[in-house]
Amino acid sequence: MERSRVLLVDAAPGALLGRELERLLGHGLAVTLNLRRVADGAGARAGWGGRVDFTDFDPFDEAALLAETVRDGLGHHAVKSRAGVPLRAAFLAGATRPGLAHPLRVIGRAGAGTDHVELAAAARHGVAVTHTPGSNAAAVAEFALAQLLALTRGLRSYDEAAHRGEWRADTAPPKELSELTLGIVGPGRTGLALAGRASALGMEVQAFSRRPATTSAPSAPDLASASASASAPDLAPASTSQPTPTPTPTPTPASAPGPAPRPNRSLPDLLATSDVVSLHLPLTPETRGLIGRAELALMRPGAILLNTARGGIVDEQALADALRDPAHPLAAAAVDTFEHEHAAFASPLFGLPNALLTPHVAGMTRTAMVTAALRCADHIAALLAGRPEGIPVVTA
Repeated sequence: MERSRVLLVDAAPGALLGRELERLLGHGLAVTLNLRRVADGAGARAGWGGRVDFTDFDPFDEAALLAETVRDGLGHHAVKSRAGVPLRAAFLAGATRPGLAHPLRVIGRAGAGTDHVELAAAARHGVAVTHTPGSNAAAVAEFALAQLLALTRGLRSYDEAAHRGEWRADTAPPKELSELTLGIVGPGRTGLALAGRASALGMEVQAFSRRPATTSAPSAPDLASASASASAPDLAPASTSQPTPTPTPTPTPASAPGPAPRPNRSLPDLLATSDVVSLHLPLTPETRGLIGRAELALMRPGAILLNTARGGIVDEQALADALRDPAHPLAAAAVDTFEHEHAAFASPLFGLPNALLTPHVAGMTRTAMVTAALRCADHIAALLAGRPEGIPVVTA
């Protein structure tokens, strides 16, 4: 029986690459590895030659991506990425066109979110889209907490002054975290993970959700059960001698047990009553531009905005204008996700001293990345084998 073909558009980095390839091969899949973002391409060829095929192209070049996906008329049954490579209507049409030996059937994202895929086009062409929600929830929550501490305690300005040989302290001491209210917009897996950590540090936490039922935090027994079921089997490397059974996906134990965040009646209420606002929403037509000029103007004097979700949720120009205005209530922002990223990285926030900018790295811890890579491999294998039960599949 011919093996299903998978194009690994951007693999897990470093030593994690081997675990990802073993997992895919263990499922009996035929893998084509794109070397463009592999740090040691020669080493990968030497170590995996004969077991996987190789290619080398820029995945953000749509024409190159399509050409490699359908090379020689063979096609690939599945495409896997982790960096949000855009997969739009033209690509989907070309990758599923009649006459291909192996038309595209599955798109897998090793990470949370599928806004990089044109879901309506995927549905039209019969392509299932899966991802790994919760796989990086703990990592992103920790990063948001680091953003919060860096801004509330002025770590960057102290560091820069110290490197200039200046010994100084602010004349107005900052508040402690226990004196601040944290508002979480989107109390899903990551939002609740942050809520548990912030509560443990004494912060009052409140939340706004478009789905009110998601504002209740998991209990300690729930978390213990999730931890037990999602541990070793999901992270162990697969044997290459036979396909690895696909585990049923389980919640990621991302939140420390703690009180549920207090639900707020509306987004304006939360913005007006929070010292720190942290965004944890998917990017959808409903959430695009959710935080604009009017919303920013509602925030408390001295407030801080954290965005580790998606760039399109915030109007970056409005945010930049607010941060430039000393009379605006918003005092600072930490932004890890942008409207334009990777080779197209550009933002009106560049150069603002009260904007802490990072290149979409909040979820990139070792544990998060290996969990996402292996879980995504399991999801792809299950869908290609016609076993969709328990697999997260996103529709338009």
